[in-house]
Amino acid sequence: MLSDVRIAPSILSADLMCLGEELDSIKSADYIHFDVMDGVFVPNLTFGPTLLSQVKAASDLPVDAHLMISDPDRRVGAYLDAGADIVTFHYEAQLHALRTISLIKDRGAKAGIALNPGTPTSALECLIEDVDLVLVMSVNPGFSGQAFIRHTYDKLRQVRNMASEHGVAPLIEVDGGISAANAERVVRAGANLLVAGNAVFKADDRAAAIDDIRVAGRRGFGRWA
Repeated sequence: MLSDVRIAPSILSADLMCLGEELDSIKSADYIHFDVMDGVFVPNLTFGPTLLSQVKAASDLPVDAHLMISDPDRRVGAYLDAGADIVTFHYEAQLHALRTISLIKDRGAKAGIALNPGTPTSALECLIEDVDLVLVMSVNPGFSGQAFIRHTYDKLRQVRNMASEHGVAPLIEVDGGISAANAERVVRAGANLLVAGNAVFKADDRAAAIDDIRVAGRRGFGRWA
């Protein structure tokens, strides 16, 4: 289990017209969260592998490519070729999740699996020993700036307990509506990797915003309940 809170700003909330400056402003973070939407699995269209290559060239931070797309097997290879360090796909989008996990890990990247708010954590029972990361969505995927769904706390506790029962320690990531105001509670529930979009990129001082979220999250360590 990690001994610190990891922060992953989502560049969905960044100004892509000045990408280099935006990435430089979050260099104190731990990961870059790279949201991929296909207009099918979710309503919007966002970033392709070419932009991921540009992000990798402009930043030393590892990139978590969050594939909110249907049939992710068709596109996983392109994001791995572009340099993704973690590829996270949705349980709801893939019939053969173990095959997708193997495809990612065989290429030397870490594999993550995401759960929509309406998907029970029991879906992970046969997968949690194989993944490096579990992403619990705290909003319905597809749009930035949504409010945090409160039953996420229970889901985080369930994932944390399942991981403990299986004797594994994947990263437990939470995405949607995260800020310094709820970081302590989500970490207390079990998260250790926090995705933050507007809470970071809408701040005048991004480094201070990242630090505020991290400090708040640290208060949740050792108080899991």
